[in-house]
Amino acid sequence: MKNVKLETISNLFEGKEIRSIWDSEKEDYYFSVVDVVSVLTESNNPRNYWNTLKRRMTEKEKSELYAKCVQLKMKSQKDGKSYLTDTLDTQGILRLIESIPSPKAEPFKLWLAQMGKERIDEVFDPELAVNRAVDYYRSRGYDDKWIKQRLTGVVDRRKLTDVWKERGITKNVEYGILTNEIYEEWSGMKASEYKEFKGIRKESLRDNMTDIEVTLTDLGEIATRELAQEHKPYGLKENIKIAKMGGNVAKVARDNLEEKLGKTVITKNNALNYTYLDNKKKQKSLNSNDKK
Repeated sequence: MKNVKLETISNLFEGKEIRSIWDSEKEDYYFSVVDVVSVLTESNNPRNYWNTLKRRMTEKEKSELYAKCVQLKMKSQKDGKSYLTDTLDTQGILRLIESIPSPKAEPFKLWLAQMGKERIDEVFDPELAVNRAVDYYRSRGYDDKWIKQRLTGVVDRRKLTDVWKERGITKNVEYGILTNEIYEEWSGMKASEYKEFKGIRKESLRDNMTDIEVTLTDLGEIATRELAQEHKPYGLKENIKIAKMGGNVAKVARDNLEEKLGKTVITKNNALNYTYLDNKKKQKSLNSNDKK
C-alpha cells in the first residue's frame, strides 16, 4: 500500500498546506481559517483579512459562523511553535468559502453549487444516488458481489433503526450507544475503537471490513432486530439488553469460526490507499515503547 499524505478538503487548495486537526469524538476535521483565507485571497496579511471579515459577519450580517469558530493549538509554519488558532469544521469552512469575495474562491463556489445540484437531482430520482454509490465503490476496486452485500446491509440497518424508533429510541446518541453495544459484544470494541484499530477516521467502518467482518456485523444487527421485534423492549435501558443479546449471536458465530480456523477473523486491514501521518507516528512510538 502506498503511503501518501491524506487529502480531505485540502485537495481543493491546489496543493497548498491547510493545517488541520482531527477530532475523534466528533469525527470531523478542524481547519485553520487563516490558512484558507491566505490561499483564497492571496492577502499579504491573511490574519487582518480574517479579522475584518469576522467583524463584518458579526456586526452587519449577524452571521453565526464566527460563533462556531474553535481555537485550537496549531504549529506555526514560520517558527514551528504552537499557537491558538481560529479553526472551523468542514461545514464551517465551506460556509466561509462562500463568504469570501475573491476570484480564487469561485472554483470552490462552483464545486459547491454542483454538489448541491446533484443532491437536488437525487431527490427527484433517488436511483441517481444509488448509481453514484455503485460507481464510487467500483472505482475503489470493490466487486459487484461485495457492493450488493453492502447495499443490502444498508437496507437491513435501516430496518433495525426503524424498529428501534418504534421501541422508543429517538436520539442519535441513543442509536450510537446501541450500535456500540452490538459491536462491543461480538468484537470486543466500540465502533470508534474498531475504526482506530483499523487506522480509519471519517471513512465507513463497513467499507473497510473483510467479508467475514461485514457478515458478523450484519448478523449482530439482524439478530438484534429480530429479538427486539419478539421481546418488544422499550426505552434505552431495555434496548441495550437486546442489543447485547444480538451482538452475542454474532460473537458465538465468530468464536465457532475462529476455533475451526485457528486464528482471529478481526483484522487491521483496511481499503485505504493512504496512511494517516500521525497514526503512523503513534504506531512508531508504540513499537519503540515495546522494545524498552
